[in-house]
Amino acid sequence: MAEERVRVSPEVCSYVDDEHATLSIEVSIPGVSKEDIVLRIHEDSMNLKAPRGDIEYVTTLSFCCPVEHNKAKATYKNGQLIIDVPFKDVMKDAVQVKIE
Repeated sequence: MAEERVRVSPEVCSYVDDEHATLSIEVSIPGVSKEDIVLRIHEDSMNLKAPRGDIEYVTTLSFCCPVEHNKAKATYKNGQLIIDVPFKDVMKDAVQVKIE
């Protein structure tokens, strides 16, 4: 039979840098092996699963503004997962409209 894990929400702190260019997310997941962390990021949200023994840290977060998810960087050290992802330029895909 598969091992049963209790799912718990990790402590999460998110903030924006002084230039309002990057979203930083700090997730406390002590005792988790870096190789076991599954982090998925979309332009408007993220999902995390990180098993440790008989518990599994799980969380899903929505972002305040779209991010460049393909430019996300994550580091894990001493039980702290730190994710930095730049905000998407809201005018990036804008087209100029000719005024008649």
